[in-house]
Amino acid sequence: MMPLPVLYSFRRCPYAIRARMAIACAGLQVELREVVLKDKPAEMLSVSPKGTVPVLVLPDGSVIDESCDIMLWALRYSDPNGWLNQPAIATAEQLIKENDFSFKQDLDRYKYADRYPELTAEEYRARAEAFPGRLERCLTASRYLCGDRISLVDVALFPFIRQFAFVDKPWFDNRPYPKLQRWLNRFLESDLFAVVMKKRTPWKRGGAPTVFPENSGCYSKEIG
Repeated sequence: MMPLPVLYSFRRCPYAIRARMAIACAGLQVELREVVLKDKPAEMLSVSPKGTVPVLVLPDGSVIDESCDIMLWALRYSDPNGWLNQPAIATAEQLIKENDFSFKQDLDRYKYADRYPELTAEEYRARAEAFPGRLERCLTASRYLCGDRISLVDVALFPFIRQFAFVDKPWFDNRPYPKLQRWLNRFLESDLFAVVMKKRTPWKRGGAPTVFPENSGCYSKEIG
């Protein structure tokens, strides 16, 4: 039997969440190795010295260590909901780029403001808030970010908007983002998200492998 690909992951990391969502939706299975970030396994660092998750090691030894590339690897194998059929490719690519760089930087400073004393948490939040405002405008034009059906860009951005919202959920719930709030809740309430966020024991060398997802069927039910 062909060995499963190995996925080094961290449950709450937004980059790892989106990778796991694509893998589960595609109906694939991997050996999941939950990482303790303060004690990263040597096996992971030997294949991806940058030391960030997710990292996917394929049975042939090749390595994919960028989350969007892992998503594409999974969805090119099987894309039951047509997540790759993005009608506005240029917009989707720009949104992902903006999310992964400028918004993520502001989000980190907002969430961990004590590490960045140059500004207050509220000031970092104000800087970050421009991006959710842009997404609200996108969702005014269509049900999802780039059309009336979910696509890769929605899944790629969801974990980061979730992280932003839960820094101060009452504050977020009272902001003028009704469409973004509904969009977020569709993901939060989905079976796919529940499977992806199941707590698992951190990986230890020599321990029994953890298969993700446990059910080999694909979690392809349309979200929302």
